[in-house]
Amino acid sequence: MLILSLVIAACVGYLMGSINSAIITVRLLRHEDVRQFGSGNAGLTNTLRCFGKLCALFTLIGDLAKGVIAVLISQAIAGAIAGEAADLYLVGCIAGIGAILGHVFPLYYGFKGGKGVLVGVSIFLVLDWRVFLILIGIFAIVLAVSRYVSLASITGAACAPVATFLMQYFCEDIRHQSFTLPQILLHTGMMVIMGGMIIFMHRSNIERLRTGTERKFGEKKERQ
Repeated sequence: MLILSLVIAACVGYLMGSINSAIITVRLLRHEDVRQFGSGNAGLTNTLRCFGKLCALFTLIGDLAKGVIAVLISQAIAGAIAGEAADLYLVGCIAGIGAILGHVFPLYYGFKGGKGVLVGVSIFLVLDWRVFLILIGIFAIVLAVSRYVSLASITGAACAPVATFLMQYFCEDIRHQSFTLPQILLHTGMMVIMGGMIIFMHRSNIERLRTGTERKFGEKKERQ
């Protein structure tokens, strides 16, 4: 039953993740395709740079919401199928991985989407709000110091497994549930996969950071 729950979580996550907030918002408000402007990335940063704060705000809300909804639906289904035997944290991790895949390779938009940062961090609003705050804090500090959104995103993704392990090993779970060491290592491993996916999607940014051609936060680029 656990395997069935995980398969369903992956499917729910992917289908929810495929709903791209940037594409929908820009089409509704500006009647344009965000993928044809700027970096071509259907995500928050490119939306902000090319279409302004209002479109970016709706993109932010949508991307956070779909990750949260994917996890909640998956956990509810897993609870109904497997009952107390369900590892709801693991189910949430699988739903998160599916949502990132859906965001990066959206079923509804020709498999061309964004990089999955917001979707990835959003699942912690359900799984563990403490990790969410830690990652947002790390993102904000790196962004403030470097002014590179990509570097802040990559750093946050790399820190997700560490924050997950520390919270589960040294602190009581937010549901007052104790995880065994194998469970903690499994959950941490899932975060390694999620973080690795997000970092991999930033490979072009990493190259631009290496060559000094990456744009800093606040720098404008004319729509093409």
